[in-house]
Amino acid sequence: MKTRSASAPLNVTVVVGSNRHGRFGPVVADWLLDRARSRGDLAVQVVDVAETDLPTTFARSDEAAGVLKSVSPKLAEADAFIVLTPEYNHSYPAGLKNLVDWHYAEWQAKPVALVSYGGVSGGLRAVEHLRQVFAELHAVTLRDTVSFHNAGASFDDEGRLLEPSAPDAAAKTMLDQLVWWGLALREARERRPYGS
Repeated sequence: MKTRSASAPLNVTVVVGSNRHGRFGPVVADWLLDRARSRGDLAVQVVDVAETDLPTTFARSDEAAGVLKSVSPKLAEADAFIVLTPEYNHSYPAGLKNLVDWHYAEWQAKPVALVSYGGVSGGLRAVEHLRQVFAELHAVTLRDTVSFHNAGASFDDEGRLLEPSAPDAAAKTMLDQLVWWGLALREARERRPYGS
């Protein structure tokens, strides 16, 4: 494995987890990406569940190979992840679960930051379910999250937050933690590959 300088930006893949028609996710994703891309310590790329067409079968098929070829490298190259999820029926969307389940080693020994949105709960029930899934995949979820309660009423028609101070502060805390964990785990993986 190639060793990178500790000062090299952290490769972060942002996973946009909703594929529902009329979804609100792109509004939250744009806000999040503005914050992440403004930092010199992060190099950001995006995987949008709505732009993938992964089959729902568990056997890797020829049909899945082409789609995985366009998605899997973005996950494998990542030092860290930010997963953006809505809450559907007290959990996270099936499309996001499908993306997660088609991969295994790509998540291992890497930090995962969680950003959620929804109604009264702000997507926090989806976050708690994702923590269990990522623990099983040997990933480390960050304690601090960003959550938007009644998300549709939090942004104006141009996609700007009406009250940005608390979400901006939460995003800074989360991204600072992501950098710490991402650099620490990147160095650990370079010194001793995970699972060896």
